[in-house]
Amino acid sequence: MSVPTPHPYMANSVPALQREMLDSIGVDSVEELFVQIPEDHRLQRPLNLPPRLSENELRRHLIRTLSKNTTAETNLSFLGAGIWQHHVPAAVDEIVRRNEWLTSVFGEPSSDHGRNQAWFEFCSQLGELLNMDLVGLPVRSWGTAAGHALRMAARLTGRNEVVIVRAIDPERLSVIRNFCEPPEMASHIGIRLVDFDAATGQIDMEDLHQAVGPQTAAVYFEVPSYLGVIESRGSEIAAIAHAAGAQTIVGVDPISLGVLSAPADYGADIVVGTIQTLGVRMHAGGGAGGFIASSDDPRYAAEYPALLISISETLVAGEHGFGLSLFHQSSYGLRDKGNDWTGHSVYMWAIAATAYMAMMGPRGFEEIGAQILQRAHYASQLLSEIDGVDVHFPAGFFKEFVVSFNATDKSVAEVNRTLLDDGIFGGKDLSTEFPELGQSALYSVTEIHTLADIERLSGALRKAIA
Repeated sequence: MSVPTPHPYMANSVPALQREMLDSIGVDSVEELFVQIPEDHRLQRPLNLPPRLSENELRRHLIRTLSKNTTAETNLSFLGAGIWQHHVPAAVDEIVRRNEWLTSVFGEPSSDHGRNQAWFEFCSQLGELLNMDLVGLPVRSWGTAAGHALRMAARLTGRNEVVIVRAIDPERLSVIRNFCEPPEMASHIGIRLVDFDAATGQIDMEDLHQAVGPQTAAVYFEVPSYLGVIESRGSEIAAIAHAAGAQTIVGVDPISLGVLSAPADYGADIVVGTIQTLGVRMHAGGGAGGFIASSDDPRYAAEYPALLISISETLVAGEHGFGLSLFHQSSYGLRDKGNDWTGHSVYMWAIAATAYMAMMGPRGFEEIGAQILQRAHYASQLLSEIDGVDVHFPAGFFKEFVVSFNATDKSVAEVNRTLLDDGIFGGKDLSTEFPELGQSALYSVTEIHTLADIERLSGALRKAIA
């Protein structure tokens, strides 16, 4: 029987090299690197893996495993809360799957020219939608973009506290905390949460006034908020932040901008958000894509952690070239000395969003925004007519709204289990995240929902709470 030996290409498996690495960081064993992980979180037995499978056997195994899932392809879904079901044109899928994009990696300027042009189109189209002049290449997620933007604001102002409206996705807030709050970080940033009005769902202005001061680097709020509410006092919020010398950062779902004002129009200095709604299908296990945008003021440009694309005339009249700008300040250029880590690449979704925005055009965004508004408000009205069902904040929302079951004897979990029996994914349960709302759920209605879908949901809900 042969004795297994470490592969020389796996440096940390060769004993001598492993010892050298451990000595360089000042620990005696690999085990010391994992002491912060609780014992009951660590596997104490070998993984029960099947024997080595052939490609065909592995494919059958994966298909069999995945078939256990219940999907939005075979069920009617009203889930949103961070990943939304929007229509993705077939042309977008076709473009993204082309091998020019699937195999696109960093190379020489000549080989990268087409890729850089596509990335530039992403930035310029999104900038037009946002009414902003400078847009970076996408980062992993909306939360990542918000975290980077808040750290940008802290560097711009030299301050170490940010104010965030509490009506925010708890998962997104968790990512922001990871970027800002560990006190062990030399650039630690404190987070101060501001409440929302229980009647309107909008920011509590009195609480905001008390929270903002000379220590505030930025005020961050979202339009629409996590609870679906459209904040109508954006200009007033921005004025409060600016009066204190703070930056105004607004998070936005860009698909809403065909019917809602761009954040720059009411005083945003930095805008962040998702690109998942721009032609990216729902998926799990990878980044959905987030963006950062601002004016092209050199002060802001110098703080970007993301890659930036520029266009320039060439020596040949009528020709243009594209290239990376301010590369040196990114973690690609300066590694650990860069403006934060550029992080997980989602540049493939930039191609999807580019194709989507080009196909939509300004008129397309107006039409889809109006469709979503009409269908979401029709759904809200229909559900509020059910005995025991109430809609919180019914006036100003875009595509998501909060449905309360407090007047019934059912919990959201019970309602959703009954809906699932009818092939419907109900709304996101908010009872743990926002206990003050009681047994409430966040429902999402988009352009993919027909009137028949909405009426089917209404009928199923009547049955679920009967």
